[in-house]
Amino acid sequence: MKQTAIIKRFEAYLRERSLKLTPQRRRIFDRVFATHEHFSAERLYEWMRTEHGPKVSRATVYRTLDLLVKGGFTESLDIGGDELVYEHVMGHHHHDHMVCTSCGRIEEFQDKRIEELQVEAARKKGFVIESHVHRLSGLCRTCVRDGRGQRGTHSAAE
Repeated sequence: MKQTAIIKRFEAYLRERSLKLTPQRRRIFDRVFATHEHFSAERLYEWMRTEHGPKVSRATVYRTLDLLVKGGFTESLDIGGDELVYEHVMGHHHHDHMVCTSCGRIEEFQDKRIEELQVEAARKKGFVIESHVHRLSGLCRTCVRDGRGQRGTHSAAE
């Protein structure tokens, strides 16, 4: 999906809530969709402070991120730290995450078998999946190689 179509959907989403696409909201939207990295609200606020454009308050960053999440434009991911990280998802295929508990690296992955097993498990229980978050926590290849972090006590068979 092209960014122009996504911004039109965001404008419609805001109108439904009697809100306007202010220059500040537009700037935040543009920055969120300009990056392909996972970012915290504080990181986004730092980008707003240091990059050229209309002045944006910390509160506006948090409120706009909330609108973007509620509207399905972005998703938040709890990586086990003090703050959530975000990524834009509209126009992207579903994926899951592996989060390194030592260095914080986030690896995205897709596995058709995992998706099929989740649907089958839900079907057996009569459960209708609306959404899901699948996060694996552990050590990335680099941290394992360098001997950093604590090895978990869970085996793949658990």
